[in-house]
Amino acid sequence: MPPRSQPRRIGGRSVLGGPLLPCSVAPLTGFFRDGCCNTGPEDHGLHAVCAEMTAEFLAFSEAAGNDLFTPRPELGFPGLRPGDRWCLCAARWEEARRAGVAPPVLLEATHVAALEVLRLEHLRAHALDAG
Repeated sequence: MPPRSQPRRIGGRSVLGGPLLPCSVAPLTGFFRDGCCNTGPEDHGLHAVCAEMTAEFLAFSEAAGNDLFTPRPELGFPGLRPGDRWCLCAARWEEARRAGVAPPVLLEATHVAALEVLRLEHLRAHALDAG
């Protein structure tokens, strides 16, 4: 039996053009659970936005049908609390922005692929880091 192929990752560049910095290792985030908001063809949700969770965003996400509070150990998901950093789907972050509850982002840890869905000026307006 041939070895299982590894998912392909898109190059690790941030929305600022530099190297993609880690988002969080506690809790361990990322589509590939590598601590970074790396993405690839298998990541249909485009989990590319490194965001710091807020109570408002977590409540918004839960109301939209994505409970990020509740741990799901069978999926390797620890459950999130305000202050945790997590790689979010770009489309969900945009929904939250339009609703006025977008969580702050770390630009240097947000993958350049997020710009397929989001505008850099919107990300900058919610940035935790310089840029």
